[in-house]
This record gives sequence, structure tokens and C-alpha cells, in this order.
Amino acid sequence: MNEIDDEVQSLIEAVKQSKVYRQYDMQRTILKGEPELKKQVDEYRIRSYEIQNAEDDEHLQERIEAFEAEYADFVEQPKVCEFLEAELDLCRMLQEVTARVVDSLNFE
Repeated sequence: MNEIDDEVQSLIEAVKQSKVYRQYDMQRTILKGEPELKKQVDEYRIRSYEIQNAEDDEHLQERIEAFEAEYADFVEQPKVCEFLEAELDLCRMLQEVTARVVDSLNFE
């Protein structure tokens, strides 16, 4: 397992050095500089997560539309938009890495 641990550590370092992660980290730092805005972004992210992971809800589409309308102006703020885009890019990169590992192992 030691060899795997070493390789995982190397992967972590590669992720940290990537342009995608550095952009995310910069945007996160900027957002942390405005605690009230960060709190609002965190609340937005929690609500978004809850909606995305809701059980079969017959009113889901309406809830999504109401959520998007409520936050339409908020997500257009440059600091918010830039952070959310950077976060999404990082999530996509990590999903791709995970998918490639799983696919290469024939894990079913």
C-alpha cells in the first residue's frame, strides 16, 4: 500500500499545481476576503446541493426554476460567478480523474 500512498501523494501535488486548482484556490481566497459574501455563496451552494439531491419530487422543476430566479442576480456578481466557475472546473477535473482510474481498472 505504501507505493499507492506515494502515487496518491504525487497525484495530489499534480492537482495542486494544475491551472484549474490554482484558479480555484485564488478565487476561494478572494471570496474568503469578504466573509459576508462567502457566507451567501455557501448558503447558495447548500441550497443548490439539496435541490440536486432531492428525492423524486413532483415539484422539482418548479423548485429549480424558483431557485434560479431567486439567485439570478446573485450568481451574476463577478466574484460569485468567478468562484462558482472555478469550483465547477475543479469538480469536473476531479470527476474526470476518478472516472479514468475506475475505467482503467475494469471496476464494475
